Amino acid sequence: MKKVKVVIADDHQIVIDGLKSLLNQEESIEIVGEALNGNEVLEILEKTEVDLVVLDIEMPLLSGIETTKKIKEKHPNVKVLILSMYNTEKFVRSVIEIGADGYILKNKGKEELVLAIKYIIDGEEFFGREVEKTFRSSQRKKDNELKNVKLTKREIEVLKLIALGKTTPIISEELCIAHSTVETHRRNLIEKTGVDGGSKGLVRYAFEKGYM
Repeated sequence: MKKVKVVIADDHQIVIDGLKSLLNQEESIEIVGEALNGNEVLEILEKTEVDLVVLDIEMPLLSGIETTKKIKEKHPNVKVLILSMYNTEKFVRSVIEIGADGYILKNKGKEELVLAIKYIIDGEEFFGREVEKTFRSSQRKKDNELKNVKLTKREIEVLKLIALGKTTPIISEELCIAHSTVETHRRNLIEKTGVDGGSKGLVRYAFEKGYM
């Protein structure tokens, strides 16, 4: 059975030693390197075959976020599991956006760590129970905020025309308002609804919320 080759990166040696002690008990895992900062991680990856990096999010010289970005750019086949004390929506979302394969909290035990590595190596993402709970709670809050968005009569008119694929000049002509006013309404709609993707996001929003 091929062992999973793992690098552990944390700016505290005691944390590295603790993780090594836990993972060395697993026959399916082999620790092939350790690093105290992101630069050391990248140096290891240049000369060692690695399957997965267990990475602290806060490190000197190169943060876990920046290190993950560079790993995904230069070594796309290497998986990244973020290990952190931070359990906020901001950090979880940033980890997802940069392409990390998993995120678990440092205060969890060996069972979740080993389970995370197994899931990730099998090609799946893994987010710890507490992390998932935080993200779901944040998403529900965001959804509720979107449900309570109050649009003016004019904003609804502009939104409907955008959803019909009308351009700014056409909307301007149909509503007898200036081009700049149409663009202002468009920006306000994007800000109010919180959609991603500009006008495309507004089109989705219009249909999802029953304006069309």
